[in-house]
Amino acid sequence: MDVRRRQPVSVGSIKANPNGKSLVGVNVDVHDPIKASDALPLPLYLANAVFFGVFFSVVYFLLTRWREKIRTSTPLHVVTLSEIAAIVTFLGSFIYLLGFFGIDFVQGFIARPGHDNEWDAEDDIIVKDDARAVPCAAAIDCAPPVVASPKPKVPVPSPLSSEEDEEIIKSVVAGAIPSYTLESRLGDCKRAAAIRREVLQRMTGRSLDGLPLEGLDYESILGQCCEMPVGYVQIPVGIAGPLLLDGREYSIPMATTEGCLVASTNRGCKAIYASGGATSVLLRDAMTRAPVVRFGTAKRAAELMLFLENPLNFDTLSVVFNKTSRFGRLQSIKCAIAGKNLYIRFSCSTGDAMGMNMISKGVQNVLDFLQTDFPDMETIGLSGNYCSDKKPAAVNWIEGRGKSVVCEAIIKEEVVEKVLKTNVAALVELNMLKNLTGSAMAGALGGFNAHASNIVSAVYIATGQDPAQNVESSHCITMMEAVNNGKDLHISVTMPSIEVGTVGGGTQLASQSACLNLLGVKGASKESPGMNARQLAAIVAGSVLAGELSLMSAIAAGQLVRSHMKYNRSSRDVSKA
Repeated sequence: MDVRRRQPVSVGSIKANPNGKSLVGVNVDVHDPIKASDALPLPLYLANAVFFGVFFSVVYFLLTRWREKIRTSTPLHVVTLSEIAAIVTFLGSFIYLLGFFGIDFVQGFIARPGHDNEWDAEDDIIVKDDARAVPCAAAIDCAPPVVASPKPKVPVPSPLSSEEDEEIIKSVVAGAIPSYTLESRLGDCKRAAAIRREVLQRMTGRSLDGLPLEGLDYESILGQCCEMPVGYVQIPVGIAGPLLLDGREYSIPMATTEGCLVASTNRGCKAIYASGGATSVLLRDAMTRAPVVRFGTAKRAAELMLFLENPLNFDTLSVVFNKTSRFGRLQSIKCAIAGKNLYIRFSCSTGDAMGMNMISKGVQNVLDFLQTDFPDMETIGLSGNYCSDKKPAAVNWIEGRGKSVVCEAIIKEEVVEKVLKTNVAALVELNMLKNLTGSAMAGALGGFNAHASNIVSAVYIATGQDPAQNVESSHCITMMEAVNNGKDLHISVTMPSIEVGTVGGGTQLASQSACLNLLGVKGASKESPGMNARQLAAIVAGSVLAGELSLMSAIAAGQLVRSHMKYNRSSRDVSKA
């Protein structure tokens, strides 16, 4: 399709109407929108001035009359004919000013046709003309439309070609309009993204042609997922599985650009399935937030710590905390002192949400409550890094954060040999020397595994989780042991801090919501609050189990380099590119 701008269609060139009669001397530009101001008998600025004058005149008149009535003790509801006329005039002028003042500005939101719509309108006119059942006039070519031969792909011109958009672009470039205000100013999130994108290209002198703009619902990310968008990044989603976990089969969506990752995880799923499946156990379910407060002395900080950790005070604190949410329920409070600074680690359940905002509201409520009995307490920060969020931390590795899950499977000897192409003894030895001893030599913190973060990141991106929480969510220790007289392999992954949710944040976007739906954990659980999020955590652990099993087998069998060269490298001769 030739996407070059068509010239305005002149209706005067069409000599026949549906009644078969000629249209004489009518020339109308179909691109000229009919404005509401065209119905006014006066120019817009004069009409506005007249109604402004009338409005303030009747307001002055009514205020004067009412003041006189107050002085003479006349009831205000007793009105004369002139006052009734003034009230009617006041209402009429007020309605006009409310509905029509700044009419051109309002039209920018409700009556400005987009360029795509203009092209569609032209196409509609062409289709309607060609579809008329009456004989065509001589001036119109009634021949069937000629199907053009395929043409080379031509660049699509920028959709920002209107004078108004151009003025906005120039204002943003000049700094007169902040880029972050475009959505609120225009009321059209997609148009704001397109304008911001054009501004960025002009200011940097670099093209964003490879970054898609079309195909994303920009309204859905406003205020919750991303600020100042200019497009979106495409990440392929592959499916591994089925993973047989706790008696149910799951197809695992994985968003990744690393070749071989989905194929390897898929092989692990196959080995688990052939051996009867995996089982998982949820050990804990508690999101954490740890503010830091300061006192004048270490003694006062210790007094608050003893108060918070006293079981007799927990019920009172939990009532204060729980009133901020229907699902957030305080579970425990753990404190740590550094001099006169106190770090308070709150743990609470958060239903099907990942829960950072939920727990933050509850913590703030408790801090406000404590201020009454501890007026000398100074809140330094709502988060004091004792939580600990998006950072590797021993407190998460030991105490857990989010969902703590252990997942295990027994892989049969014949499956190890036929599917994984290795043997049980080699896997057990490699796991001890690599995942345990090697990680200890490296001083790893929660990294006693082969590549748990690979699978966690891929599933997180596909299902709308916070990718940055991959840091603590990938804490994992992989254990392997020969069982059944050394014939079969027992493998397990223990993950103490899987932070996931099935509501809120990126889970509400269409693509991520579809992946959650594929797993059967979309949205909030109707049976039991938190069930979907807990199930998603178990699926993440099961996927990691499959990924660990396959990669360790590839290393034990000496297949790692060969498989990556096959699946993770282009076969093109780049020297000739």
